[in-house]
Amino acid sequence: MGNDKIILGIDPGYGRVGWGVIKGDDMVCLGYGCFETDKSEEIAQRLAMINNEMRGIIKKFNPTDIAIEELFWGRNVTTGIKVSMARGVIMVAAVEHTGRIYEYKPNAIKQTVTSYGKADKSQVQFMVQKILGLKEIPKPDDAADALAVAITHSMNHGF
Repeated sequence: MGNDKIILGIDPGYGRVGWGVIKGDDMVCLGYGCFETDKSEEIAQRLAMINNEMRGIIKKFNPTDIAIEELFWGRNVTTGIKVSMARGVIMVAAVEHTGRIYEYKPNAIKQTVTSYGKADKSQVQFMVQKILGLKEIPKPDDAADALAVAITHSMNHGF
């Protein structure tokens, strides 16, 4: 029968959230995309939008595993706090569906996908395309990053 792991990878954000779904045992891309929150809305409405979008993606693909990129704290603490809140909403939706969530550091994702922990976005995008056998590089880069998260989870868990 084989392994039927469906992995949802998430590149979390407050303004944009990337997502990508792969079949874990044979690295087939089942879908990917990115959604944005409305900049004119207050934070609570934007978080509710993220929650609704995530629940819709989870319902559509019914993943067995959900993996998310850990937050990289840059210089803008205000943005980091908002992204942290968005990650919290995403994590709750994930745990409600699968019972847990897997987290990966950005350099570990780059290391897994490109064999170089400091790879740039174009290198990650290129390798995601090659690993999944896609005709073109997944766009936007948030979606490619989310697929890289899913690939990392698959490779680290031996699916």
